[in-house]
Amino acid sequence: MEQKRIELANGIHLDVVDEGPTDAPVLIFLHGFPESHRTWRHQIPHFSGVFRCIAPDMRGYRGSSKPQDVDAYTPDKLIGDVFLLADALGISKFTIVGHDWGGAIAWGVALAGQHSRVERAVLANAPHPAIFPKLLYTSQSQRAASQYMRGFRDRANDALVRERGLTGILLKEVRWDRPGAMEPEEREALLQDWQDRDAAFGMLNYYRASPVDVPPMDAPFEIPDDYSPPDLPKLTIPTLVIWAMDDIALPPENLEGMDELVDPLTIVQVPDCGHFVPWEAPDAFNAAMEKFLNG
Repeated sequence: MEQKRIELANGIHLDVVDEGPTDAPVLIFLHGFPESHRTWRHQIPHFSGVFRCIAPDMRGYRGSSKPQDVDAYTPDKLIGDVFLLADALGISKFTIVGHDWGGAIAWGVALAGQHSRVERAVLANAPHPAIFPKLLYTSQSQRAASQYMRGFRDRANDALVRERGLTGILLKEVRWDRPGAMEPEEREALLQDWQDRDAAFGMLNYYRASPVDVPPMDAPFEIPDDYSPPDLPKLTIPTLVIWAMDDIALPPENLEGMDELVDPLTIVQVPDCGHFVPWEAPDAFNAAMEKFLNG
């Protein structure tokens, strides 16, 4: 998948895959942590015959702009990049597709653009922004699975990142690596990407700029009295949520109550699959997405 360099109106430069007919309906794919546009290596060839498929390396990743200030990665800026990318490519309306952190941004893009520019949304193992924060307070399993975020935010780990790149902090903080699930050449390419120190801190800044509170395990399992839930509208565009059911980082309890926040909503559960569903179960993913888009 060839990339081209796109300058956004805010000065950010993104390396972007742009495949398919330029006059076709548009799919914008947003990858998650700690990957790249390559997350979508099974989807873009599949859908680019009838859709224009746009897949950036997000800010902070690979060759795209990598500002080092934490404030450069607040959710409003990450969401804004997507609309500015569409502007730069002359795209007025699109379907947003996101996985993991790209899914978190995609929720924001869909909620912000549902009455203007975003026609549909596809979210893969990306928790709803009203459900996830509550689970961090009330669910032992979700809080335990998210303790790595506290490590990613801990400045005491910066020396480790400077010494060993992103690989060092991943080995220390996460337990969801499944080496056998990824093609060896893809894994080797990622290991090379993770040695870029500026990119490593750019990726970690997604977590450091996030307003989500991750309590320690010894904190009470209850919603604090001073908690203010995000003031979010109901999502009313057609939305597909694809969920890999063996996700260690994001257990299926994230699906509970989603139908009250999204309508119309389609949920497709993918059994026997870990977190990285776009490439761990590409056939199931593509079939669900194709049925949704055709519907």
